[in-house]
Amino acid sequence: MGPSAERLAHEARRRRILAVLSDEGADTAAPIALAKRTSNLFRDREAGPRRRIDLTDFDHVIDIDTARNTVEVEGMATYECLAAATLQHGMMPAVVPQLKTITVGGAVAGVGIEATSMHQGLVHHSMLALDVLLPSGHLVHCTPYNAHRDLFFGFPNSYGSLGYALRLVLRTLPVQPFVRVAHVAFDDPQRFFSALAAACQSDTDFVDGVVFGRRSLVLNLARFEDDAPWLSNYEFEGIYYRSLLQRSVDHLSVHDYLWRWDTDWFWCSRKFGAQNPLVRRLFGRKRLNSRTYTRLMRLNARWGVTRRLAQWRGLHTESVIQDVDIPAHAATAFLDFLQREIGILPIWICPLRVPDPGAVFTLYPLQAGTLYINFGFWDVLEHREVYEPGHFNRLIEREVLRLGGIKSLYSDSFFTRDEFDQAYGMQAYAGLKRRYDPQGRAPDLFDKCVRRR
Repeated sequence: MGPSAERLAHEARRRRILAVLSDEGADTAAPIALAKRTSNLFRDREAGPRRRIDLTDFDHVIDIDTARNTVEVEGMATYECLAAATLQHGMMPAVVPQLKTITVGGAVAGVGIEATSMHQGLVHHSMLALDVLLPSGHLVHCTPYNAHRDLFFGFPNSYGSLGYALRLVLRTLPVQPFVRVAHVAFDDPQRFFSALAAACQSDTDFVDGVVFGRRSLVLNLARFEDDAPWLSNYEFEGIYYRSLLQRSVDHLSVHDYLWRWDTDWFWCSRKFGAQNPLVRRLFGRKRLNSRTYTRLMRLNARWGVTRRLAQWRGLHTESVIQDVDIPAHAATAFLDFLQREIGILPIWICPLRVPDPGAVFTLYPLQAGTLYINFGFWDVLEHREVYEPGHFNRLIEREVLRLGGIKSLYSDSFFTRDEFDQAYGMQAYAGLKRRYDPQGRAPDLFDKCVRRR
């Protein structure tokens, strides 16, 4: 049997982009960047010339192998598209990040997590192979075992500074039609984190949680099921995170469970008034999603509406949009710090563990055998005192490092060079840059994530 139509189409797209890049030549004066209409990054960069590479056509699912539990997909495919394709075959990607607009390549070049991560790790732990378009315009095939294994293990958390993923092979998991979610309430953080750790040792399919307050924490334990007595839906009038405090048990279709957080961008839709019933109806079902809120956020950042309103009220603002991974033994201490020094609520909680001790990813080093707790907290702090830029984000970074944790780089970072080098394996990164981007056509990771260049 010859190649499938999808595979032939992918090969044609690959030949075209390589030909375009060859014809254009290398403009070493301008760093490369993706020509993307949307982004799930929450850090601004300095305006300047960029050599834009248009990979938007690389958004297809190439093959689904139900016998081997794998999916072959292009890097610009969104998880909304990928999950829809695999669910038709009774499968899902091993880790499905929370927002529909996240691309597969973006989740690997960055860091992707969800409620299967206590068993499956991060998105890149489910990766079996990838093809990387280097800044030079050449393409390399990477596996854990071939001559480019250093790039296979070095690509995650590189954020485009080593190239872009054109094609990936990921592990999948079998699914059942429905998911039963038990919401277990706690009034003590220590008991909450102990119960969460115990759940991670069980055969529970999904584990996450939400901190609503010092004495209000909810652990969500979910399992696949073949039948459901009734189904909830949170795509329009229902608001998922509120249901955690209203229901002890819930039932959702697999599709609705995977996207339970997208409708309200967890709870951040409240910033746009979208949790008001009237405003919600004005938005309409099709616009209640992360895609809409991201666009509104970009417009607000461009025009500075909320910043100006805060200044008019005599307030100073700082955006704190962070996901950090903390060793489980320090989770209670970190939560106490967050509530004492930062004050953002709610907080999303998601456990993760490295599934294969032999798979060491260079730029996002996690200790094998250690259970980590991801804390996701996102808000704009308003205060009358004047602080130096990044004051609260800096407090968070110092505490994360002190507790032996690590933070995602999709948002603002204020690390010193030494802190960044030690936390993210920059000595090994320098070797990767020498091999795969010797002319420096892509930005340096520190420059991109901290200096915003």
